[in-house]
Amino acid sequence: MCRRRSQWNKVMSFSSQSNTAEDDGLEAAVDQAIAACGGDMRSTIRALIVANEYLESEVSELMKAVSHAYTRSRFHTYSG
Repeated sequence: MCRRRSQWNKVMSFSSQSNTAEDDGLEAAVDQAIAACGGDMRSTIRALIVANEYLESEVSELMKAVSHAYTRSRFHTYSG
C-alpha cells in the first residue's frame, strides 16, 4: 500500500510540474470570470452555463450546415 502511494505521489508530482503553466492560465481565466460577475460565484456559474449552452447550439448548427453541404457535394474534404 505504501509503495503504491509513493508511486502515485511521483506521478502526481510530475503531472503537476508539467501542467503549471496551463494551470496558471486557467486560474487567471477563473479569476477573470469571477471578477466579471462581481465576485458572486452563483452568478459566475450561471453565466458559464449560459455561455456553454450557446456554444453547444452554435456547434450543433455548424455541424448541421457542414453535413448538409457535404451531402449536397458543396463541401470538399482535403485529399492531400
